[in-house]
Amino acid sequence: MKTLMNSIAVSARSTCVKSLLVSALLVLAGCGTALQQVRPSVYDFGPGALSPPTIAANARQAPSTTLLIIGEINATAALDSTAVQYRMAYTDALQLKPYSKARWSMAPADLIRQRLREQLGQSRTLLNPGEGGQSGLSAPNTLRVDLEEFSQLFESPDKSIGLLRMRVTLIQTQANGATRAAQRSIIVQRPAPSADAAGGVRALTDATDAAMQEVDDWLRGAMP
Repeated sequence: MKTLMNSIAVSARSTCVKSLLVSALLVLAGCGTALQQVRPSVYDFGPGALSPPTIAANARQAPSTTLLIIGEINATAALDSTAVQYRMAYTDALQLKPYSKARWSMAPADLIRQRLREQLGQSRTLLNPGEGGQSGLSAPNTLRVDLEEFSQLFESPDKSIGLLRMRVTLIQTQANGATRAAQRSIIVQRPAPSADAAGGVRALTDATDAAMQEVDDWLRGAMP
């Protein structure tokens, strides 16, 4: 009888241990799944140009002999993060909210500066702040950019746009110092294909590309 009781006790303990192990594994598996679910999607503006401009395009865009410095883009404190942000104009347009499961690969100002260099570098010699000019070329001008709005704006629960608003200022370098030569406010909006973060990212990417083209066209008239 004693031996039988011991066997039952050992079997019970073994079953209990196995049950605890199975429960622990299930908990760990559930935690792993939860971590995967909350990991945010990371977005940028895509790979950019996949090949150099064609000869015909280069012929239409004669390179400027004026050097251009593109400084860091100034952004409002609300945009100084990697959050993909949105507003609900139909309830409270004054409140800027971040998506919990979506973010940019870097701050929007950095992404826009990268895109701006890709666009302007096709027909200009670009410099970073602190870099000197080259022999035979005129003194570098500076393009200053202030980013004021970069968000997905919901006009209704199922309709939204990507809204970009910024101000660009051209600073010309002359013998007697630097002067503000020209300034322009740029406001671009593009429809979002879906009422979610992915749709907002698509709309903001399209708005950014349109804004970069507008800056390029403006500089052709403001800069020799």
